[in-house]
Amino acid sequence: MTATNHFYETFQPSHYNLYLDINRETKLISGKTTITGNASQTAISLHQKFLNVSAVEADGEAVDFNLDQPAEAIRINLKQAGETTLTVTYTAPLTDSMMGIYPSYYEVNGEKKQIIGTQFETTFARQAFPGIDEPEAKATFDLAIKFDEHPGETIISNMPEVRTENGVHYFDTTMKMSTYLIAFAFGELQTKQTKTKSGVTVGVFGTKAHKANELDFALDIAKRSIEFYEDFYQTPYPLPHSWQLALPDFSAGAMENWGLVTYREAYLLLDPDNTSLEMKQQVATVIAHELAHQWFGDLVTMKWWDDLWLNESFANMMEYVAVDALEPDWHIWELFQTSEAPMALNRDATDGVQSVHVQVENPAEIDALFDSAIVYAKGARMLVMVRSLLGDDALRKGLKKYFEAHQYGNATGADLWSALGEASDLDIGAIMNSWLEQPGYPVVDAQVVDGQLTLKQHQFFIGDGKDTGRQWQIPLNSNDSQAPAIFKDAKLSLGNYDDVRQRLGEPFRVNVGNNSHFIVHYDETLLNDILAHVDEFDAITQLQLMQDLRLLAEGRQISYASVVPLLKRFADSHEAVVITALYTLANNLKKFVLPDSTEEKQLQQLFDQLSAAQVKRLGWLPVAGESIDDQLSRPMILSAALYAQNADAIAAAHQIFQDNQAQLATLPADIRGLILTNEVKHYGSEKLFDQLLADYQQTADGSYKANIRAALTSTPDAGLIKKTIDQFENADVIKPQDLRGWFRGVLANPHGEQAAWDWLRTDWQWLEDTVGGDMEFSTYITVTAGVFKTADRLAEFKAFFEPKLNTPGLTREITMDIKVIESRVALIEAEKNAVNQAVASEVK
Repeated sequence: MTATNHFYETFQPSHYNLYLDINRETKLISGKTTITGNASQTAISLHQKFLNVSAVEADGEAVDFNLDQPAEAIRINLKQAGETTLTVTYTAPLTDSMMGIYPSYYEVNGEKKQIIGTQFETTFARQAFPGIDEPEAKATFDLAIKFDEHPGETIISNMPEVRTENGVHYFDTTMKMSTYLIAFAFGELQTKQTKTKSGVTVGVFGTKAHKANELDFALDIAKRSIEFYEDFYQTPYPLPHSWQLALPDFSAGAMENWGLVTYREAYLLLDPDNTSLEMKQQVATVIAHELAHQWFGDLVTMKWWDDLWLNESFANMMEYVAVDALEPDWHIWELFQTSEAPMALNRDATDGVQSVHVQVENPAEIDALFDSAIVYAKGARMLVMVRSLLGDDALRKGLKKYFEAHQYGNATGADLWSALGEASDLDIGAIMNSWLEQPGYPVVDAQVVDGQLTLKQHQFFIGDGKDTGRQWQIPLNSNDSQAPAIFKDAKLSLGNYDDVRQRLGEPFRVNVGNNSHFIVHYDETLLNDILAHVDEFDAITQLQLMQDLRLLAEGRQISYASVVPLLKRFADSHEAVVITALYTLANNLKKFVLPDSTEEKQLQQLFDQLSAAQVKRLGWLPVAGESIDDQLSRPMILSAALYAQNADAIAAAHQIFQDNQAQLATLPADIRGLILTNEVKHYGSEKLFDQLLADYQQTADGSYKANIRAALTSTPDAGLIKKTIDQFENADVIKPQDLRGWFRGVLANPHGEQAAWDWLRTDWQWLEDTVGGDMEFSTYITVTAGVFKTADRLAEFKAFFEPKLNTPGLTREITMDIKVIESRVALIEAEKNAVNQAVASEVK
C-alpha cells in the first residue's frame, strides 16, 4: 500500500457544504459541493464517479481541472498550497444500481411508488458528490437537499433537520466523520419513535406498504441495544438521534450510516404475531450489529480498507454479546455456533482464501474484501478468543481507552491490540497477529503415542493445499489444567496419557466451548473415550464433535463412511444446536447420491429413521409454552421427514395447506416454507404457481416472500422452471437484490440446475450490468460452486469463468471456487461407495 495512491495525502478536508437538488422525474442530480481543507501541494485530486463537472473554483476563482475517469478523479491545479476552499458544480445521474443516491420501488394498493435512499460504502459517495472518498479523510458536513417534493413526504439524514427555506432542507452539522457514512432518504415514510434512558431519540422508518405494528419489534431492539452499548462501551452515543430505515431496494443486509442506519426490509420490519423465532433472532442480531458500529466503525473508523475487519469482525461479535444481554432466554450464542462458526471453518479451509487483514487498493478489490465468512465470521471468532482470554472487565476497560484515544478519528488493528493489552497486561497483538495476518486455520492432532499424550498443529485444508509450515498461537481451552493456555509450537507433550486420564476423571478434550478457531483430530483411543461418554457432555460439545468430524471427512483426514453410524446417537436430542449439527452432517451425505437412485432411497430411509420419533414428539404445529429448542428444531426435523418422502409427513403438510388455502400468509411462520414447498413439489400446478407468484408481488412481508421463493424454485415441472427463470430479469417481480436467492433455488433443484446454469452463462452480461460493481456480484460465482459436484460441471465452470479471472474483484472468488468444486468431485469419487454402503448398513 503506497501513500501516493491516497488522495488524502495531498488534500485534507475539514468541512463540506453539500447542496443537492434531486429530481425523480428527470433522474438528474444537480449539485454544488464546497470543501474547506488543507492542500499540501498544488496538484491535488478529488474523487468523482459518473459526475458531469462544469466548474471548479478555489477560493472563489476558477481553476484548471480535468476528469480522470479510470482513476475516478478530478485532477486540480491550484495556484498555491495551504488552506483553501474548493467549490465544484456538477450534475449526476440518478441510477437504479442500489449504489450512490438511488430510488427504491414499492407498491401500496397497486400504486407504484418510490423513495430515494443512499448507499455510499465502500466507494460510492463519489457518485453523489466530489470529495476525498477515503475513510481517513474525516470531516464535518452540512447537508442541504432540495427535491421534487410532494405533500406527506418525509426527509431524514444523519443529523436532525434544522430548517427549510425555499424548498431546501438544511440539516445540522455532523460530527467529524468519513464520507461513506453520510446518508439521507426521502419519500412517503411512516415512523415510530421512542427515547433511550440517556435521551437519544430512536426511530424506525418504513414505507406505508407495511402495517404500523411491523415497526415495533425493531424499535424495541434498537432502543435497548443503544442503552446496552452505552453501558458496555462506557462511552455515550454521540448523536441526538438513531434512525433505522427499511429500504425496499437494498443490496447489502444493512449499513451502519451514522445516525441513519439503512436495512433491507426483511432485516428490520416483521409481523410481531407471525414471524419465526429464527427470523426474530436474525433481525435482532442485524440491528445490534449495525448499532455496535455506531461506536466501532463510525466514532472510530479504520484508517484504510485493509482494516475493514476492525469494523466488521467486532460488530459481528458484539451483536451476539448485545442480544444475549437483551434476550438471555434465546441463548443466542448457540446461533453463533451453528451459523458463524461453520461458515468460517468451511471457507477458511480452502487454499487461497484471504486473511482477515488484507492489503488492498483497487476500488473493485475493496468490495471483494467483504467476504462474510472471513472478515465477519472468522474475525468474530478471533475476537471471541480475545474476549475469552481477557474477560469482559478487561475488554470493556480496553475499549474505553480505545474510544477515548481515537474518537472522531481513525485507527488500525495495532491500536486496538495496544488498548486491550494495556488493560489486560497481555500481549494480545502477538497472540492475535497469527490469526489476523495468516489465511486458514490449524487442525490439532491429539494422539497417544507410546503412552504419551501429544498435540501437533498444522494447517487444515479441504481439497489440495500447500502446507507452508504456518503456525498459530492457539488458545487451547483444554479441560486439562496442566495444558498450556496458548499452544504456540508445532508439537507439545502432555505426559503419560493414563496419568492424565486418571487425573481428569473424564475424557481429555481441547477447545472446550468451541470458541477457538481450530478443529481437533483425536486418534482412535481418545475419540472412543469421548464417544463412550458423549451423552454426558453439554450440547456445544456434542455439536463440536459432529462439526469437527464432518470437516475432517471433507478434508479426507478420516473416512466419511466412519461418521454415518454416529448419526443415530444424536437423533433424539432435545437441544437445537445438536439437531442443527446432526442435520448439517446428514445433509452433507446427499452429495454422494444421484437423484431418484437406489442410493438416494436408502439415504431417505436413514433420514426417516433419524426424524420419525421427533416428528411424533413435536408434531407439525407450534405448541403454546414449548421450549425455544423445540421451536428451532421443528423445521429441521420436519424438513428431514419430507426429504425422506415420508408419506404421513407429506399428507400432513398437504392437509395443513388445504385448511389454510384462503390465507396462506397466516400459516405459522416456522413451518410455512415447508408447507408451501411440499405443496409445489407434490401437488403443484400452474394455478398454484400463479397464486404464489401473485402473493410474492403483493406481500411486504420479507419472511413470507422467502417462503414463496423457496417453494416456487423447488418445482419439478420443466415448464414452471422456465416460467420462473423468465421472471429473473423482471424487476417488477423479482428485485435485483433478491435475484441471487431465486437463482440458487433453481440451480439447487436437480430439475432446474441445467436451466439456471444456462441462464447465468447466457445472461452474464445483463447480470454484470445490473449488479456488477456491487459486493453481491461475486457471490453468484460462490453459490454456483456450492451446488456443482460432477466432473462435467467442473469443466463447464472452468470453461466459463477462467476467461474472467482477470476481472477486478472476481479473481480470488473464481480461483477458490474452482478448488472448491475440484475437491468435492474428488471426495465424491473416492468416498461414494463406502458412504452408500455405510448408509445401507444403517437402514437394514
